[in-house]
Amino acid sequence: MDVRTEFFDAGDIRLHYAAMGHADDPLILCLHGFPEYWAAWRDVMPLLAERFFVVAPDQRGFGRSSKPQGVAAYETRHLVADVAALADGLSGGRRFILFGHDWGSAVAYAYAFRFPQRLRGLVVANGVHPATFQRAIIDDPEQRAASQYMSRLRAEGAEELMRADHFSRTLNMLAGFSQTDWMSDADKEDYRAAWSGEGTMEAMLNWYRASPVIVPPVDVPAADLAGQAPVLDLPEEALRVAVPHLVVWGEQDQALRPVCLEGLETYAPDLTIKKVADAGHWILHERPFDVAQIVRHWIDGHLANPSS
Repeated sequence: MDVRTEFFDAGDIRLHYAAMGHADDPLILCLHGFPEYWAAWRDVMPLLAERFFVVAPDQRGFGRSSKPQGVAAYETRHLVADVAALADGLSGGRRFILFGHDWGSAVAYAYAFRFPQRLRGLVVANGVHPATFQRAIIDDPEQRAASQYMSRLRAEGAEELMRADHFSRTLNMLAGFSQTDWMSDADKEDYRAAWSGEGTMEAMLNWYRASPVIVPPVDVPAADLAGQAPVLDLPEEALRVAVPHLVVWGEQDQALRPVCLEGLETYAPDLTIKKVADAGHWILHERPFDVAQIVRHWIDGHLANPSS
């Protein structure tokens, strides 16, 4: 089964996406993170496409999708609107499964908060709920230290640094999150090509700049941060996952520590967490078969009729 790529017009944004499977089958919409593009799902897609219509877009600012200028264009409401338009265009009105990784998980959670009636289920692979993540950054020294890279990526001039020396810093960041022995020389060239478009790295970094998540310096006491995190001011109901929710978690992740999962059940009453001991942040590449097997088993057990 071959991957096919197409474009979808979502208002003023043109989204490029890859697809596998039959359009009449239940939709699984897959959202990549930073600094990836649709190929984050390249190894997982064929393992799900025998039963599902698997679609992986380049989210706005990434790959071959539109790259609007300005930080405000990457606020969560716009990212969710892109997903809503694409899902409505591809699902035929049926509820679907949303699957996010890394930054794609942030968008997937936000969509689930806003449009629970459109979802059969929410799946996240090494991604975080905004409230549990923000609490972990504030309260847990290890997670706060691990998240300091976000401040560096938000800084003025970060685009030039990430592009320098044929994207060596960007590749090093990938390796810092967990092992990258899955990345061949050909993969590296594909990624460099995806990062090389005019305005692409600036657009990608604007996701960080637009995020309301705060990352204080490591030496600021948590007690001094009371009331400074807007995410934590939101009512619990606004951050509720009202559909069955699966988290697949590579335990060797160096960017997201296990503390990020603490308290998730408060927001997701129908929660399943499956941990993979010998995988890290790039679990979609490191253990694609295990990820697909976990997802299929969860769907069979929790979503008796995923096509409805």
